[in-house]
Amino acid sequence: MALSALMYASNTSAQNEVTLHDSDGKSINVPTRKALPVDARRARYPGFKQESIVLKAGSVRREGAKPLTCDILLERDVPVTLRDGVTIYTDVFRPVAEGRYPAIMAWSPYGKEVGGQMLDDVPGRSGVPLNATSGLEKFEGPDPAYWVAKGYAVVNPDKRGAYMSEGNLLYWGHEDALDGCDVIEWIASRPWCNGKVGMSGNSWLTVSQWFIAAEQPEHLAAIAPWEGFCDHYRESGTRGGIPTPEFPEMIAETFASNGGRLEDQPRMIVEKPFMCDYWQDKAAKIENIHIPAYVVASYTNSVHTHGSFAGFRRLGTSEKWLRVHNTNEWYDYYTPENVEDLRRFFDRYLKGIENGWEETPRVRLSVLNPGGQDIVNRTEDEFPLARTQYRRLYLSASDGTLTPSLPESTATDTYVSEDTNSSVSYRLCMEKPTEITGYMKLHLWVSAPDHDDMDLAVKVEKLSKDGKSLPDQAGNLIAATGFLRVSMRRLDEQRTTEAEPYYTFTAEQKLKKDEIVPVEIEIWPMGLYFNEGEILQLTVGAYKPAQASIPFGSAHITIPKEGYTYMPGTETEMQTLGGNEMECADRSEVIVSPVTHNKGRHCIHAGGQYDSYLYIPEIPDKSK
Repeated sequence: MALSALMYASNTSAQNEVTLHDSDGKSINVPTRKALPVDARRARYPGFKQESIVLKAGSVRREGAKPLTCDILLERDVPVTLRDGVTIYTDVFRPVAEGRYPAIMAWSPYGKEVGGQMLDDVPGRSGVPLNATSGLEKFEGPDPAYWVAKGYAVVNPDKRGAYMSEGNLLYWGHEDALDGCDVIEWIASRPWCNGKVGMSGNSWLTVSQWFIAAEQPEHLAAIAPWEGFCDHYRESGTRGGIPTPEFPEMIAETFASNGGRLEDQPRMIVEKPFMCDYWQDKAAKIENIHIPAYVVASYTNSVHTHGSFAGFRRLGTSEKWLRVHNTNEWYDYYTPENVEDLRRFFDRYLKGIENGWEETPRVRLSVLNPGGQDIVNRTEDEFPLARTQYRRLYLSASDGTLTPSLPESTATDTYVSEDTNSSVSYRLCMEKPTEITGYMKLHLWVSAPDHDDMDLAVKVEKLSKDGKSLPDQAGNLIAATGFLRVSMRRLDEQRTTEAEPYYTFTAEQKLKKDEIVPVEIEIWPMGLYFNEGEILQLTVGAYKPAQASIPFGSAHITIPKEGYTYMPGTETEMQTLGGNEMECADRSEVIVSPVTHNKGRHCIHAGGQYDSYLYIPEIPDKSK
């Protein structure tokens, strides 16, 4: 871990700002906002209590949860002093028997177990049964009941500023990563630890792994990033150069702190729309990670898909494995066979067990087949696939088709960007079974006769032979997507490849009157299988802000007032937490989506001198 940049977040003279420092020691002033108080209903804080207790086998945390299969020693609200003297608090779950055990840390601000975000807030718990876990786990984190029974400790900190932990609550970046390093080294120094620490968890807990592992803490021995972005600006906050604060704002409103303030990242999305020092600090230096990594990805997550694949590809270690699933992140994370698979990985690198993990295929791939049977766990050697055959499908504006050759004559499709149906579509009927897996892009000639900019949204999807949408088994429509603000179209020529545009995002290039310009629109990774006669449809339209509306904090969670767990059927005094997802620290600080850069007509030019085309990765059968 580089120590030259051990500089700490500190309050500036401006009351509502915090000064951060990047890995080069550069100062970055950042606005803050109020966090929820810890006694807010939606924060669901179960209370501060420093105690060491044994949770008995057969007991439960809440009704309907999985009973514990072994005794567990729980140390609650253990203080950990960070390098600048700030104290944070963590829960530690470990075996009762004396010994030295590897540890798994789950790093997030969501609460040490019950907290402001829980699967109970999500419709149908995203398919995860209540009895799939013990309820001891923090949101999106490993279940201590399972891991302790397998000879591990699980450490669930409240990171800086979260709940009763001191300081201001920070997002990812260099300083938050150093906090994580501090805790990893603290864990490794405990007499019950064997000196090896791993990290596990989904979403926020994955993003944290990218950043913390990149700082190379000495005792971090393996990571398991289970879907999560690695570049907040490019993959979440300002994808395609379009500020999209909706999802970050929804998340920010759930955070609770005992007097600390929250780094106002939604505000930064709106107020800092270009690449800058702040956003550079929110991009993990994944090439610096040289420890074993088990990476999980999917094609269908609107926040995590790109970063999961990019993280795997950019890892500096050769000991890396990728599994691409076909369900959703939470369901996949808690599916028993996947938990067992992860245990084999950790057994190898945290316990040193020679269990043959190295023979695991480097890539286990899913290919989605809406309307049919998905391909799951197909073994591959790499991603993207070396046998990929790229193909150009040219847009034909005269008849709305995609064609393998450039139409000779020029034609234009036009829609009005403010209209409800502000899009145009182009189709290709597959003449034979076809797999499209990997990275796509759309090379497009556009103009905006009534304005100087355009916000574009594109999607590629599969339709049935008669042109109808094909939902997956969960009823969701599957599409590969891409966004671009046309004024942000400038490419970084050194990092751009034929299949993957990479934008600088440092300056605007506004459209001139009647100017027709080419743009390269990045489309996130996808795996789709088409049977003969099924249809590939490309849709180009005006970007419209999406509403992020998961009711975090709404579910009522009932747990014991004392004792942490209880034996089913016994008389136990209980407390119920949660039930107010509308609670907000300060409504005046809420960030709303800025207006789009769409106005009037959008024109798509194709044919002749305008070689608009969709670039697709076709995958030949391995057996041929």
